[in-house]
Amino acid sequence: MSTLPEMTAQLGLGRELTADQVEIAAAALAAGEIPDGLKAEFLETLAKKGETPGEIAAFAAAFRKRAIDPGVGAWSELAIDIVGTGGDHAGGFNVSSVVVLVLAAAGVPVMKHGNRGVTSKCGSADLLAGLGVDLEAAPEKLQRALQELGFVFFYAPAYHPTFRHIAPVRKALAARGQRTVFNILGTLINPGRPAHVLLGAYSAALVPKLAGALQALGAKAGIAVHGVLGLDRGIDELTTASPNRVRGFGRLEAVDGEWNAPDFGLKVSPFSDLVGGDVATNLGIVEALLDGRGPAGLADTVALNAAVSMWIVGRQPSVRDGIGLARELLLGGAVKQKIADTREFFRS
Repeated sequence: MSTLPEMTAQLGLGRELTADQVEIAAAALAAGEIPDGLKAEFLETLAKKGETPGEIAAFAAAFRKRAIDPGVGAWSELAIDIVGTGGDHAGGFNVSSVVVLVLAAAGVPVMKHGNRGVTSKCGSADLLAGLGVDLEAAPEKLQRALQELGFVFFYAPAYHPTFRHIAPVRKALAARGQRTVFNILGTLINPGRPAHVLLGAYSAALVPKLAGALQALGAKAGIAVHGVLGLDRGIDELTTASPNRVRGFGRLEAVDGEWNAPDFGLKVSPFSDLVGGDVATNLGIVEALLDGRGPAGLADTVALNAAVSMWIVGRQPSVRDGIGLARELLLGGAVKQKIADTREFFRS
């Protein structure tokens, strides 16, 4: 059986880990008795070699097994997750969190997996909590949320207890500017196992890797995306303010290339339309958006992401066909009502 130091040496020679080795590594990383120094050396060496789609998929499979099961399997085949890696430092608004509400209003079940902001002032958990979601709700309550509201939010720390033994190492490596495989695993280990995913990556180079990993994990259909804002600058969202690197998986495996706003009948917007802030600022942006006072580029970007999601799950024959419906739900009162229903549901 390989040990963590032996696998670190193997990675140092540029050799890929097998799925069995990744399972052993995951067990060691999740173990409290393994020294943090050995974990850090392993993760840093893996990152320097460059994680392959196969290694990423194997790590995701290993930590999916270690996640708490929320008991929502009855909805998984129809559901979608809209999720980003974070870590892009672009300062963008929480587009995906609003898209969740648009999709729920459209009758598309959504299982969103996320956390509080780490590299941003407002993460998906922060915004959705501000809109009434109880982050600590019991699985039974979340099963009812899927039935009654059409969406659920899985607060990552509540479903991945083994990550507590990795957190200090991640924090120490992050302080040195070192990303690890854990910067991307959160997008792949949704405990609800939705069959569809719209996944944003912090870099264009990561798009095909994440698409390949989800393909290996057996996702039914989805798209990995990255908005290119400039040289070595981008965002983990599909936007109307950028060329977008896209790669499909599952039923949409043939999708591979670049998408732009005009491809879908939308105007190119300034990135300033998509900038967010802290929780209070972003809650104010949501209110303005739903009242028709928000930035046009943000409304278009939300509608685009919702339309792509409806296309991914098979509710619309094309992305263009879904944009009008998404805009109507966003601006016509359905999302505002969904927020009111959410507040009421989690108060009861």
